[in-house]
Amino acid sequence: MGLGRRLYRGEIDVDFVGRWKLWYSLSGFLLIVSLAGLLINGLNLGVEFKGGSVFAFKAQTATIQQVRTSFLDEGVHQPIVQTAGDRWRVTTESLDTAAVTKVQNGIAKDFGVPVKDVDIQSIGASWGGEVSKKAWIGLGVFMLAIILYLSMAFEPKMALAAIVALIHDLVITAGVYAWSGFEVTPATLLGFLTILGYSLYDAVVVFDMIKEVTGKLGTTSKQTYSMAANNALNHTLIRSLNTSLVAILPVAAILFIGTTLLGAGTLKDLSLALFVGMIVGTYSSLCVATPLLVTLKEREPRYQAIARRLASTTGTKGGKGAKSAATAKG
Repeated sequence: MGLGRRLYRGEIDVDFVGRWKLWYSLSGFLLIVSLAGLLINGLNLGVEFKGGSVFAFKAQTATIQQVRTSFLDEGVHQPIVQTAGDRWRVTTESLDTAAVTKVQNGIAKDFGVPVKDVDIQSIGASWGGEVSKKAWIGLGVFMLAIILYLSMAFEPKMALAAIVALIHDLVITAGVYAWSGFEVTPATLLGFLTILGYSLYDAVVVFDMIKEVTGKLGTTSKQTYSMAANNALNHTLIRSLNTSLVAILPVAAILFIGTTLLGAGTLKDLSLALFVGMIVGTYSSLCVATPLLVTLKEREPRYQAIARRLASTTGTKGGKGAKSAATAKG
Protein backbone atom coordinates (compact mmCIF):
# COMPACT_ATOMS: atom_id res chain seq x y z
CA MET A 1 0.00 0.00 0.00
CA GLY A 2 2.82 2.43 0.89
CA LEU A 3 4.59 1.89 -2.43
CA GLY A 4 1.37 2.27 -4.38
CA ARG A 5 0.50 5.51 -2.57
CA ARG A 6 3.96 6.93 -3.19
CA LEU A 7 3.72 6.00 -6.87
CA TYR A 8 0.31 7.61 -7.16
CA ARG A 9 1.52 10.83 -5.55
CA GLY A 10 4.63 10.93 -7.72
CA GLU A 11 6.96 10.62 -4.73
CA ILE A 12 9.06 7.89 -6.36
CA ASP A 13 11.54 9.02 -9.01
CA VAL A 14 12.74 6.11 -11.15
CA ASP A 15 15.70 6.91 -13.39
CA PHE A 16 14.38 5.18 -16.52
CA VAL A 17 16.46 7.26 -18.92
CA GLY A 18 19.70 7.06 -16.94
CA ARG A 19 19.53 3.26 -16.80
CA TRP A 20 19.27 2.86 -20.55
CA LYS A 21 22.19 0.42 -20.63
CA LEU A 22 20.28 -1.93 -18.32
CA TRP A 23 17.10 -1.75 -20.42
CA TYR A 24 18.96 -2.17 -23.70
CA SER A 25 20.88 -5.16 -22.34
CA LEU A 26 17.67 -6.79 -21.12
CA SER A 27 15.89 -6.13 -24.41
CA GLY A 28 18.91 -7.38 -26.37
CA PHE A 29 18.90 -10.61 -24.38
CA LEU A 30 15.17 -11.13 -24.89
CA LEU A 31 15.48 -10.41 -28.61
CA ILE A 32 18.36 -12.88 -29.01
CA VAL A 33 16.42 -15.60 -27.17
CA SER A 34 13.32 -14.87 -29.25
CA LEU A 35 15.18 -14.93 -32.57
CA ALA A 36 16.89 -18.16 -31.53
CA GLY A 37 13.49 -19.72 -30.88
CA LEU A 38 12.22 -18.58 -34.26
CA LEU A 39 15.31 -19.99 -36.03
CA ILE A 40 15.49 -23.25 -34.07
CA ASN A 41 11.84 -24.14 -33.54
CA GLY A 42 10.01 -21.84 -35.89
CA LEU A 43 6.34 -21.03 -35.46
CA ASN A 44 3.78 -23.79 -35.08
CA LEU A 45 1.52 -22.59 -37.89
CA GLY A 46 -2.10 -23.66 -37.71
CA VAL A 47 -4.00 -25.45 -40.42
CA GLU A 48 -5.29 -22.11 -41.70
CA PHE A 49 -1.75 -21.26 -42.87
CA LYS A 50 -0.15 -24.54 -43.91
CA GLY A 51 -3.23 -26.47 -44.95
CA GLY A 52 -4.66 -29.67 -43.52
CA SER A 53 -7.82 -31.42 -42.40
CA VAL A 54 -10.00 -30.57 -39.39
CA PHE A 55 -12.35 -33.05 -37.73
CA ALA A 56 -14.98 -31.81 -35.27
CA PHE A 57 -17.32 -34.04 -33.27
CA LYS A 58 -18.95 -34.53 -29.85
CA ALA A 59 -17.87 -37.25 -27.42
CA GLN A 60 -18.80 -36.66 -23.78
CA THR A 61 -16.77 -39.43 -22.15
CA ALA A 62 -13.64 -39.22 -24.32
CA THR A 63 -10.23 -38.10 -23.07
CA ILE A 64 -7.48 -36.30 -24.93
CA GLN A 65 -5.31 -39.41 -24.96
CA GLN A 66 -8.16 -41.55 -26.31
CA VAL A 67 -8.87 -39.11 -29.12
CA ARG A 68 -5.19 -38.82 -30.02
CA THR A 69 -4.75 -42.62 -29.99
CA SER A 70 -7.80 -43.06 -32.21
CA PHE A 71 -6.33 -40.79 -34.86
CA LEU A 72 -2.87 -42.37 -34.62
CA ASP A 73 -4.42 -45.79 -35.16
CA GLU A 74 -5.96 -44.51 -38.39
CA GLY A 75 -2.56 -43.50 -39.76
CA VAL A 76 -2.55 -39.80 -38.83
CA HIS A 77 1.00 -38.69 -37.93
CA GLN A 78 0.66 -35.66 -35.64
CA PRO A 79 -2.93 -34.91 -34.65
CA ILE A 80 -3.48 -31.67 -32.72
CA VAL A 81 -6.32 -32.23 -30.25
CA GLN A 82 -8.38 -29.38 -28.78
CA THR A 83 -11.49 -29.53 -26.66
CA ALA A 84 -14.22 -27.18 -25.44
CA GLY A 85 -16.56 -29.09 -23.13
CA ASP A 86 -17.69 -32.21 -24.98
CA ARG A 87 -16.81 -30.74 -28.39
CA TRP A 88 -13.58 -32.01 -29.96
CA ARG A 89 -11.53 -30.39 -32.72
CA VAL A 90 -8.66 -32.36 -34.18
CA THR A 91 -6.30 -30.90 -36.77
CA THR A 92 -4.23 -33.21 -38.97
CA GLU A 93 -1.96 -32.99 -41.97
CA SER A 94 -3.58 -32.81 -45.40
CA LEU A 95 -5.39 -36.09 -46.07
CA ASP A 96 -6.80 -37.42 -49.32
CA THR A 97 -10.44 -38.45 -49.68
CA ALA A 98 -9.82 -42.10 -48.80
CA ALA A 99 -7.86 -41.22 -45.66
CA VAL A 100 -10.51 -38.72 -44.55
CA THR A 101 -13.22 -41.35 -44.92
CA LYS A 102 -11.14 -43.87 -42.98
CA VAL A 103 -10.60 -41.45 -40.10
CA GLN A 104 -14.27 -40.45 -40.10
CA ASN A 105 -15.35 -44.08 -39.82
CA GLY A 106 -12.76 -44.69 -37.09
CA ILE A 107 -14.15 -41.80 -35.02
CA ALA A 108 -17.68 -43.10 -35.41
CA LYS A 109 -16.61 -46.58 -34.29
CA ASP A 110 -14.39 -45.57 -31.35
CA PHE A 111 -16.71 -42.99 -29.79
CA GLY A 112 -20.16 -44.10 -30.90
CA VAL A 113 -20.73 -41.02 -33.01
CA PRO A 114 -22.87 -41.17 -36.19
CA VAL A 115 -20.68 -40.74 -39.24
CA LYS A 116 -22.81 -37.82 -40.44
CA ASP A 117 -22.14 -35.97 -37.16
CA VAL A 118 -18.37 -35.87 -37.76
CA ASP A 119 -17.77 -32.50 -39.39
CA ILE A 120 -14.85 -32.33 -41.80
CA GLN A 121 -13.06 -29.29 -43.16
CA SER A 122 -10.19 -29.47 -45.61
CA ILE A 123 -8.00 -26.40 -46.09
CA GLY A 124 -5.49 -26.12 -48.89
CA ALA A 125 -2.02 -24.66 -48.45
CA SER A 126 -2.73 -22.06 -51.13
CA TRP A 127 -5.53 -20.59 -49.03
CA GLY A 128 -3.17 -20.43 -46.05
CA GLY A 129 -0.61 -18.62 -48.18
CA GLU A 130 -3.25 -16.04 -49.10
CA VAL A 131 -4.06 -15.51 -45.40
CA SER A 132 -0.35 -14.98 -44.64
CA LYS A 133 -0.02 -12.51 -47.51
CA LYS A 134 -3.00 -10.47 -46.29
CA ALA A 135 -1.63 -10.54 -42.74
CA TRP A 136 1.71 -9.05 -43.87
CA ILE A 137 -0.09 -6.42 -45.94
CA GLY A 138 -2.24 -5.51 -42.94
CA LEU A 139 0.84 -5.24 -40.73
CA GLY A 140 2.61 -3.02 -43.27
CA VAL A 141 -0.39 -0.70 -43.60
CA PHE A 142 -0.63 -0.52 -39.80
CA MET A 143 3.04 0.44 -39.44
CA LEU A 144 2.78 3.07 -42.18
CA ALA A 145 -0.30 4.58 -40.53
CA ILE A 146 1.56 4.76 -37.20
CA ILE A 147 4.55 6.52 -38.77
CA LEU A 148 2.35 9.08 -40.50
CA TYR A 149 0.21 9.74 -37.43
CA LEU A 150 3.09 10.12 -34.96
CA SER A 151 5.09 12.23 -37.41
CA MET A 152 2.18 14.66 -37.75
CA ALA A 153 0.97 14.59 -34.14
CA PHE A 154 4.44 14.66 -32.58
CA GLU A 155 7.62 14.42 -34.67
CA PRO A 156 9.50 11.87 -36.81
CA LYS A 157 11.92 10.93 -34.01
CA MET A 158 9.04 9.95 -31.78
CA ALA A 159 7.59 7.92 -34.64
CA LEU A 160 10.93 6.12 -35.07
CA ALA A 161 11.16 5.35 -31.34
CA ALA A 162 7.58 4.01 -31.31
CA ILE A 163 8.18 1.80 -34.37
CA VAL A 164 11.34 0.32 -32.82
CA ALA A 165 9.36 -0.45 -29.65
CA LEU A 166 6.57 -2.08 -31.68
CA ILE A 167 9.02 -4.30 -33.58
CA HIS A 168 10.63 -5.14 -30.23
CA ASP A 169 7.21 -6.25 -28.89
CA LEU A 170 6.38 -8.30 -31.99
CA VAL A 171 9.67 -10.22 -32.04
CA ILE A 172 9.55 -11.08 -28.33
CA THR A 173 5.90 -12.19 -28.51
CA ALA A 174 6.66 -14.31 -31.57
CA GLY A 175 9.63 -15.79 -29.71
CA VAL A 176 7.36 -16.86 -26.85
CA TYR A 177 5.16 -18.66 -29.39
CA ALA A 178 8.19 -20.34 -30.93
CA TRP A 179 9.54 -21.65 -27.60
CA SER A 180 6.13 -22.60 -26.17
CA GLY A 181 4.92 -24.36 -29.31
CA PHE A 182 1.51 -22.65 -29.15
CA GLU A 183 -0.32 -22.84 -32.45
CA VAL A 184 -0.42 -19.70 -34.58
CA THR A 185 -3.92 -19.17 -35.99
CA PRO A 186 -5.84 -16.20 -37.44
CA ALA A 187 -6.91 -15.47 -33.84
CA THR A 188 -3.22 -15.11 -32.99
CA LEU A 189 -2.83 -12.50 -35.72
CA LEU A 190 -5.76 -10.58 -34.25
CA GLY A 191 -3.95 -10.71 -30.92
CA PHE A 192 -0.77 -9.38 -32.51
CA LEU A 193 -2.61 -6.44 -34.08
CA THR A 194 -4.34 -5.76 -30.77
CA ILE A 195 -1.07 -5.59 -28.82
CA LEU A 196 0.37 -3.27 -31.46
CA GLY A 197 -2.51 -0.90 -30.86
CA TYR A 198 -2.15 -1.23 -27.10
CA SER A 199 1.60 -0.61 -27.18
CA LEU A 200 1.06 2.41 -29.41
CA TYR A 201 -1.53 3.80 -26.99
CA ASP A 202 0.89 3.52 -24.07
CA ALA A 203 3.67 5.16 -26.09
CA VAL A 204 1.40 8.04 -27.16
CA VAL A 205 0.44 8.74 -23.54
CA VAL A 206 4.12 8.89 -22.55
CA PHE A 207 5.20 10.92 -25.58
CA ASP A 208 2.39 13.42 -25.09
CA MET A 209 3.60 14.16 -21.57
CA ILE A 210 7.23 14.35 -22.74
CA LYS A 211 6.26 16.78 -25.50
CA GLU A 212 4.44 18.98 -22.98
CA VAL A 213 7.31 19.02 -20.47
CA THR A 214 10.23 19.37 -22.89
CA GLY A 215 8.45 22.03 -24.91
CA LYS A 216 9.16 24.45 -22.05
CA LEU A 217 12.93 23.95 -22.20
CA GLY A 218 14.88 27.06 -23.18
CA THR A 219 18.36 28.49 -23.04
CA THR A 220 18.01 29.26 -19.32
CA SER A 221 16.46 25.89 -18.36
CA LYS A 222 17.84 24.08 -15.33
CA GLN A 223 17.01 20.66 -16.81
CA THR A 224 18.47 18.74 -19.72
CA TYR A 225 16.17 17.02 -22.19
CA SER A 226 16.88 13.64 -20.56
CA MET A 227 15.98 14.96 -17.10
CA ALA A 228 12.75 16.56 -18.34
CA ALA A 229 11.80 13.39 -20.25
CA ASN A 230 12.49 11.24 -17.20
CA ASN A 231 10.31 13.50 -15.03
CA ALA A 232 7.51 13.25 -17.58
CA LEU A 233 7.88 9.48 -17.62
CA ASN A 234 7.56 9.30 -13.85
CA HIS A 235 4.41 11.43 -13.96
CA THR A 236 2.78 8.95 -16.35
CA LEU A 237 4.14 5.87 -14.58
CA ILE A 238 1.14 5.17 -12.35
CA ARG A 239 -1.25 5.72 -15.28
CA SER A 240 0.66 3.22 -17.42
CA LEU A 241 0.82 0.64 -14.65
CA ASN A 242 -2.87 1.00 -13.79
CA THR A 243 -3.93 0.72 -17.42
CA SER A 244 -1.73 -2.33 -17.96
CA LEU A 245 -2.92 -4.10 -14.81
CA VAL A 246 -6.58 -3.56 -15.62
CA ALA A 247 -6.05 -4.87 -19.16
CA ILE A 248 -3.85 -7.85 -18.20
CA LEU A 249 -6.05 -9.31 -15.44
CA PRO A 250 -8.98 -10.42 -17.65
CA VAL A 251 -6.58 -11.68 -20.32
CA ALA A 252 -4.73 -13.71 -17.67
CA ALA A 253 -8.07 -15.15 -16.55
CA ILE A 254 -8.79 -16.29 -20.12
CA LEU A 255 -5.31 -17.74 -20.57
CA PHE A 256 -4.81 -19.56 -17.27
CA ILE A 257 -8.35 -20.31 -16.11
CA GLY A 258 -10.17 -20.62 -19.41
CA THR A 259 -7.62 -22.90 -21.07
CA THR A 260 -6.82 -25.09 -18.05
CA LEU A 261 -9.97 -25.40 -15.97
CA LEU A 262 -12.62 -24.82 -18.63
CA GLY A 263 -10.81 -26.47 -21.50
CA ALA A 264 -11.34 -23.54 -23.84
CA GLY A 265 -8.38 -24.45 -26.01
CA THR A 266 -9.31 -22.16 -28.89
CA LEU A 267 -8.96 -19.09 -26.64
CA LYS A 268 -5.29 -19.62 -25.89
CA ASP A 269 -4.28 -18.66 -29.46
CA LEU A 270 -5.56 -15.14 -28.81
CA SER A 271 -4.99 -14.80 -25.06
CA LEU A 272 -1.28 -15.73 -25.07
CA ALA A 273 -0.50 -13.05 -27.64
CA LEU A 274 -2.44 -10.48 -25.63
CA PHE A 275 -0.92 -11.50 -22.28
CA VAL A 276 2.70 -11.43 -23.44
CA GLY A 277 2.22 -8.44 -25.72
CA MET A 278 0.64 -6.24 -23.04
CA ILE A 279 3.42 -6.94 -20.55
CA VAL A 280 6.17 -6.39 -23.12
CA GLY A 281 4.36 -3.36 -24.55
CA THR A 282 4.21 -1.64 -21.17
CA TYR A 283 7.90 -2.36 -20.61
CA SER A 284 8.94 -1.11 -24.05
CA SER A 285 7.01 2.16 -23.83
CA LEU A 286 8.76 2.98 -20.55
CA CYS A 287 12.19 1.43 -20.97
CA VAL A 288 12.81 1.23 -24.72
CA ALA A 289 10.89 3.92 -26.59
CA THR A 290 11.63 6.79 -24.19
CA PRO A 291 15.38 6.16 -23.71
CA LEU A 292 15.72 5.79 -27.49
CA LEU A 293 13.85 9.05 -28.03
CA VAL A 294 16.12 10.80 -25.52
CA THR A 295 19.21 9.44 -27.30
CA LEU A 296 17.97 10.88 -30.59
CA LYS A 297 16.90 14.23 -29.14
CA GLU A 298 20.05 14.80 -27.06
CA ARG A 299 22.00 14.96 -30.35
CA GLU A 300 20.18 18.13 -31.39
CA PRO A 301 22.29 21.31 -30.99
CA ARG A 302 19.60 23.00 -28.89
CA TYR A 303 19.65 20.35 -26.18
CA GLN A 304 23.41 19.83 -26.40
CA ALA A 305 23.83 23.52 -25.59
CA ILE A 306 21.62 23.21 -22.51
CA ALA A 307 23.58 20.17 -21.30
CA ARG A 308 26.93 21.95 -21.81
CA ARG A 309 25.74 25.05 -19.97
CA LEU A 310 24.47 23.04 -16.99
CA ALA A 311 27.68 20.99 -16.90
CA SER A 312 29.85 24.14 -16.88
CA THR A 313 27.65 25.81 -14.25
CA THR A 314 27.90 22.90 -11.80
CA GLY A 315 31.53 22.19 -12.62
CA THR A 316 30.84 18.53 -13.44
CA LYS A 317 30.30 16.50 -16.53
CA GLY A 318 27.37 14.42 -17.63
CA GLY A 319 23.98 13.97 -16.08
CA LYS A 320 25.06 14.09 -12.43
CA GLY A 321 25.76 17.81 -12.48
CA ALA A 322 22.55 18.50 -14.33
CA LYS A 323 20.65 16.39 -11.86
CA SER A 324 22.11 18.35 -8.97
CA ALA A 325 20.98 21.58 -10.59
CA ALA A 326 17.47 20.23 -10.99
CA THR A 327 17.46 19.08 -7.38
CA ALA A 328 18.50 22.54 -6.25
CA LYS A 329 15.67 24.01 -8.24
CA GLY A 330 13.20 21.74 -6.48
